Amino acid sequence: MNMETMTFDLVVIGAGPGGYVAALRAAQLGLKVACVEREPQLGGTCLRVGCIPSKALLEASHKYSEARHSLASFGIQAADVKLDLAAVLQRKENVVGALAKGIEGLFRKRGVIRYAGHARLLGEGRVSVEKQDGPVELTARSILIATGSKPASLPGVILDGDRVGASTEALSYGAVPRRLVVIGAGFIGLELGCVWNRFGAKVVMLEFLDRILPGTDDEIASEAQKIFAKQGIEFRLGCRVKSARREGDVCVVEIEGGEPIECDRVLLATGRVPNTDGLGLETVGIKLDPRGFIPVSERWATSAPGVYAIGDVIGGPMLAHKAEEEAVACVETLAGGHGQVDYSLIPGVVYTHPEIASVGRTEKQLQQAGVAYRKGSFPFQASGRARALGSTEGRVKILAAADTDRLLGVHILGPQAGELIATAATAMAFGASSEDLARVCQAHPTLAEALKEAALAVSGGAIHC
Repeated sequence: MNMETMTFDLVVIGAGPGGYVAALRAAQLGLKVACVEREPQLGGTCLRVGCIPSKALLEASHKYSEARHSLASFGIQAADVKLDLAAVLQRKENVVGALAKGIEGLFRKRGVIRYAGHARLLGEGRVSVEKQDGPVELTARSILIATGSKPASLPGVILDGDRVGASTEALSYGAVPRRLVVIGAGFIGLELGCVWNRFGAKVVMLEFLDRILPGTDDEIASEAQKIFAKQGIEFRLGCRVKSARREGDVCVVEIEGGEPIECDRVLLATGRVPNTDGLGLETVGIKLDPRGFIPVSERWATSAPGVYAIGDVIGGPMLAHKAEEEAVACVETLAGGHGQVDYSLIPGVVYTHPEIASVGRTEKQLQQAGVAYRKGSFPFQASGRARALGSTEGRVKILAAADTDRLLGVHILGPQAGELIATAATAMAFGASSEDLARVCQAHPTLAEALKEAALAVSGGAIHC
């Protein structure tokens, strides 16, 4: 049987934040575009089983925790507060579904042709798609691989897709675990650990390193750990997990030098690895690097002519917004323009309560690089707006060059840190100094005043502390 063949300017493999954004931007620029996604819903891991559903659960669990523990301090009595977990999970699905349909609508609006099936390279300029109703071959001048990542495994941890699982399973537990063990205290583990802790689980986090949130500023991570410990999460740092398995209705986690831990569920959250399975990379001569990523040039070109790659599959920060920036820059370059991504200014956010956000370099990174710097800090405890919100934990920390005063890093632990970091990222993108940030008039009372005060503190001029 002859395979149907369709021709495009660009074929995008993967419809996550990198893939669907690339497809939409390419269509805006006048290219004929196809996007291949094997999952029924568009949006990739981020939308289906990552960023969006986890934030929906974080918001629900925070409201539940507030109703149970915090509203009384505002003079609001909320008696007999109950959790309807089924309704919480349904709301999460509704949020995901609405956004996925939104992407479908944008594809139709921009003329992007969506193919549902598994894509595989067939050689230069050719892609096969295995669909339910039969295979189709796509030819294109350019092919963009944006297949994202998947949870990393750990030797000895036996995933059963239920009691011992990764983040996907932890987004849909049918009941609140009595005891949950989280392996890995990074962004994913901490966020989901906080969700189930607020819902009533006893959460134990096991981390191989001697700190939580590797890659974040040391001071901020240390302060955050103390806050989360007060919220009820138990941390065991410097802990090597030997194995984790299900034994009937109980899970057993064995750790080096300690007694086995019994629990209801285990969440493996030790990071993510690139998703390159079955892509046919060998047909175009692409070889993965030692860590399994697809090597690319500074313009996201692979070693194969006409084949490009972006997002988690090429390494760097595994963040949706990083993939989106690469998508736009890569496609604009393909369309004859100029695209660029400043990898030094990609913000990161942990959506716990309080939130943790950062952009630029940490204090340790500056010390290791031998960069002279000055530091300013301002606690939310001294913020009028934070006091009114009843959320005074944490601080804003600013690092600036000792000679030029240029902003080098901003790190925030506190209320709405994920929103505040946008101001810092914008300032740094335009080469601002701490004095520049300090001289911007901020409305009163707002949380943004803490950013201004921390900038003032760089030169010892903070007013309110």
